[in-house]
Amino acid sequence: MDSYAIALVGITLLAAIVNGALGYGFSSITVPIALLFLTNRVLNPALIPIEVVLNAYVLWVNRDALPRVWRRVLPIVIGLLPGVILGTAIVSMVNPGWLRFGTFIVLLPLILFQAAGYRRPIKSERSVGLVFGGGVGVLYSVTTISGPPLAVMLSNQGLTQKDFRAALGFIRLAESSFTAIAYGYAGLYTVQSMALIPYILPSIAIGVPIGAYIIQRIRPETFRRLCMSFDAWIVGFGLSTLLKDLGLVQSNLAYLVLVAVGLLDSWLLYRFFSRTSVRRFAAANPAPSPSATQPLR
Repeated sequence: MDSYAIALVGITLLAAIVNGALGYGFSSITVPIALLFLTNRVLNPALIPIEVVLNAYVLWVNRDALPRVWRRVLPIVIGLLPGVILGTAIVSMVNPGWLRFGTFIVLLPLILFQAAGYRRPIKSERSVGLVFGGGVGVLYSVTTISGPPLAVMLSNQGLTQKDFRAALGFIRLAESSFTAIAYGYAGLYTVQSMALIPYILPSIAIGVPIGAYIIQRIRPETFRRLCMSFDAWIVGFGLSTLLKDLGLVQSNLAYLVLVAVGLLDSWLLYRFFSRTSVRRFAAANPAPSPSATQPLR
């Protein structure tokens, strides 16, 4: 357990830094890696109570923006409850890997479309939010991962950095709280799971403030683009891992998916920053007006 404990501390420290910066990402990083040496039934019940506190912190830090967004995301929160109940009911019966695999397959092109700058805001947020919330509730209660689909949905609606983080904190606090209650009712908390928490808490205490400090020095548009890049790499890693775990690919060739996603995202990231540099240069060096270039008579 000593080597596993050291690995868990390192993984959760990195995940906490990302969560402090983006407002999500703790489970998205922790779960795919930690499942290499822990099972879902041991890991998930240890993460859920921690995420309740972590999401409450994110929401508290961004509470000033909550009045602007809570009505927009309330349908998602309402949709979470039946999804969490369904997900908790099947967590002991269905292989979560297949659910994650199908979700990642659908999610990856959406993320790459967003990374390429393609956006089409959804007008009927209420009706879409209810269905979307139900799906996220199932996914989170089974895998404790919901950051990628939520980031795609919220950034697609054009929220600013502060509004994005407030909306994300609100939704994730609701989903983690619902799931914590559902897990307790289903009797999923065990001594083995609770024994992991002391190894995780110090990483969060150190990593979250570091991430919050880093994000204060990034422009909102750059922030949204980095969210998409982060999601692409996480989903690529998740797909590669699941290809091996589910026996679809027996060798390390499964990680070619991660390589392909990384290369494509790197190109999109290069294009984004190249265009940003051009816009900054144009703003700093405006073209002279025609009248200013005409000689005096």
